[in-house]
Amino acid sequence: MSLKLTIDVVSDVVCPWCYIGQKKLERALALIPDIQVTVQWLPYQLDPTIPRNGTDRHAYMLAKFGSAEKVDEIHARIASVGQELGITFDFAAIKIAANTLDAHRLIRWAGATSHDIQGRLISNLFSAFFEQGRDIGDRETLTDLASKSGMDAAVVSALLATQSDVEAVQQEVATATNMGITGVPCFLLDGRYALMGAQEPGVLADAIRQVAQYTAS
Repeated sequence: MSLKLTIDVVSDVVCPWCYIGQKKLERALALIPDIQVTVQWLPYQLDPTIPRNGTDRHAYMLAKFGSAEKVDEIHARIASVGQELGITFDFAAIKIAANTLDAHRLIRWAGATSHDIQGRLISNLFSAFFEQGRDIGDRETLTDLASKSGMDAAVVSALLATQSDVEAVQQEVATATNMGITGVPCFLLDGRYALMGAQEPGVLADAIRQVAQYTAS
């Protein structure tokens, strides 16, 4: 019997643990090649109050965590975990704390095109922000990343200039909150079973297999 499962990943593309979670999910899927897994990415905003054109990240992090020493400590811990997964976090390069509403609109459109394109876009968004320090709230940046992911740049640019799917994304974020999701990443297996946080690959793989077998029985 061929096992299949859909995983909805609730995440925000300015969440470093979501980038780590994505890498761990990739490793988990490599452990279970016999299971056909469809991955879909759903929106969450860690801070929807950030202005649409972003804000100074250094000042934002200081206000959030209280001191440069605390921020450096957090960054060092994340960078250490990321290094083991092939992520080269460059927090010093990130100048803008981005509002991710437009990025989530883009992810939504990518998903409507294909899961593969959405997956490539997610990878490109994470890398652009955390490894290259690019402003992923900037619409030109988003259009460029969309094009590199296999989307039509002209269509994306035109859509970003409108209010298309703004309300839909905000409703999905609200739905996640109403479901009790207060932190990301959150992996929803078969729409019923939730795994919170950047789980280890083996833990994810075991959970995916168990749920896939249960739903197939």
